[in-house]
Amino acid sequence: MKIITIKNSAESRFKEKESLFIGKAFRVDSENDAEKILSEIRKKYYDATHHCYAYKINPDFEKYSDDGEPSGTAGIRLLNSINHFDLTNVLVVSIRYFGGKKLGVGPLGKAYYRSGLETLENADKIELKEFIKASIIFDFSQTKNAHHFLQKYNAIIKENTFEKKPKITFLIEKELFEDFSNEITSASNRTVQLKKENETFFI
Repeated sequence: MKIITIKNSAESRFKEKESLFIGKAFRVDSENDAEKILSEIRKKYYDATHHCYAYKINPDFEKYSDDGEPSGTAGIRLLNSINHFDLTNVLVVSIRYFGGKKLGVGPLGKAYYRSGLETLENADKIELKEFIKASIIFDFSQTKNAHHFLQKYNAIIKENTFEKKPKITFLIEKELFEDFSNEITSASNRTVQLKKENETFFI
C-alpha cells in the first residue's frame, strides 16, 4: 500500500471582504500529532476569530471542524481540499480574522476551500510506502542468511540485540513480508523465529 502526503509544511494567506484567511498544512502520522499542532495553533493565533481544520490519517480516519462558522462552510471544505490532491496523513488549518463584513454561506465555503487548496498547492508532495515492524531470532550459523535476506528485501534495521541468540528488529515493506518470510524460513530449514507486529509505518 502507498499513500501520498506532503513533504514539508506550507502556508498561504489572502483577504476576502477584509477577512484574512491564513492557511497552514502539516504532515501528521497520528491523531495525537494533529491535535498537538492544533493546540499550538490556537495558542499562537489566540486572537483569531476561527481556527477551522480538517485532517486525514491512514487508513481512513477523518476529522474536521467548522469552529463556530456556519455548518458545512469550513471543515468539510478543507477536507475536500485534502481529497482534491488525494492526500493522507495531512492536517490543514485555516485561521480566520473576521474583517467586519459577512461573506454569506456560499462565498464563505469557497473561501475556506480556496484556503485549503492554495496551502496544499504550496506543499511538496511525496509518495510513501507502508512498512511493518518485525524481528528475527536466529542461530549464529544463520547470520549470513539473515543479513542476506534483510538486504535483499531492503529492510531497515532498527536494532541488533543478543540474548540467547542474535535478534534483529527491522522495518520491511508490508507487501514484501510474506515473500521475505518464505525465503528466509526455507533457506534456514525453519530454524529462524520470525515475529511480525501489527503497527504500520509510512516511509
